[in-house]
Amino acid sequence: MTDDATAFLQGGGQMAAEIARFDWSTTALGPIADWPLTLKIAVGTMVNSAFPKCLCWGPGLTMIYNDGFVPILSRKHPCLGQPFLSVWEETAHSIAPIAERAMAGEATFIEDFEVQTIRSGALENAHFTFCYSPIRDQFGQVQGMLNTVVETSGKVRAEKLSQLRNRELVHRSRNAYALVSALVNQSLRGDRPLPELRDVLLRRIAALVRAQDVLIEGNSATGTLADVARHTLNGFADHRDRLSVSGPDIAIARGQLTTLSLALHELATNATKYGALSVPAGRVTLTWDRQGDDLVLIWRETGGPAARQPDAIGFGSTIIAGALPEAFGGEVTQDFTARGLCVTLTAPMANLTISDETPETEIGQAVPLR
Repeated sequence: MTDDATAFLQGGGQMAAEIARFDWSTTALGPIADWPLTLKIAVGTMVNSAFPKCLCWGPGLTMIYNDGFVPILSRKHPCLGQPFLSVWEETAHSIAPIAERAMAGEATFIEDFEVQTIRSGALENAHFTFCYSPIRDQFGQVQGMLNTVVETSGKVRAEKLSQLRNRELVHRSRNAYALVSALVNQSLRGDRPLPELRDVLLRRIAALVRAQDVLIEGNSATGTLADVARHTLNGFADHRDRLSVSGPDIAIARGQLTTLSLALHELATNATKYGALSVPAGRVTLTWDRQGDDLVLIWRETGGPAARQPDAIGFGSTIIAGALPEAFGGEVTQDFTARGLCVTLTAPMANLTISDETPETEIGQAVPLR
């Protein structure tokens, strides 16, 4: 770029060098030495800009672009001297009207414009904020347009994710309030002394918090059975050596996760007070596995007092016998034997997971704490 014909490209970086080497005689623009002064000034200004720019000249919108525009093109680069709408053929239907307005003398500025492009080898949605500006010669005639652009795909994705998370937060907050309200109402039934009622409420609310911890750690609408068991039974650390938990990684949905967490909390609490964990020799095993098309989860107590069916339906009974099978769309059996309590949940595997996009209200309905 030392001769006079390309002096206007000085300081323009890698693309300036490529423009100088390119054989422009093969295009509608003709040899670079014959370019009109307006074109040379526009190109010289463009290549010296750090902002992504693409200049399109003449009726065919022949492309010339700077270093900043190369990442926008991705695998479409190099495409110097090619028609703009041919290079962006897959999205020409959406950008051609904007280019036509620029060539008619009307500038257009658009933020976060969505296009479909195959610039990276596969069809993708991308977003751009850009301005198509007319370029006029010394006589006021439009000879080309300048595309000044910045890709905003990442920003748009982040905003959509933020909106989704905000909605999720609102949904979870509402559901948590409904669950706590129902939990309090259930716990207030009966004639427990105030200190005992306070202890019961705090422990049940803590079980809800541990269920939410599973969702927060996974940043999802689902958790795994192992996560639920670990978080819930951690509250009974004094009996850890007599609590055995095993099973494969199986994902369950939010409402199922919350209900199971409460059920396990009630089972462990009752085992500590009246069941296997109330005596030194007692043990509890929690296992789950796939059996055909079903999930089978078993809570089994051994080595403790004989299990007795409760005389009244309390919070724990409501959760285990009512909410748990409804949440999983399955069945729960409770065997009260001389060897101890055995609770079995059987549910179709197809019922276990719900999409992250499922509204919170629908998931919450799977936990009927009334």
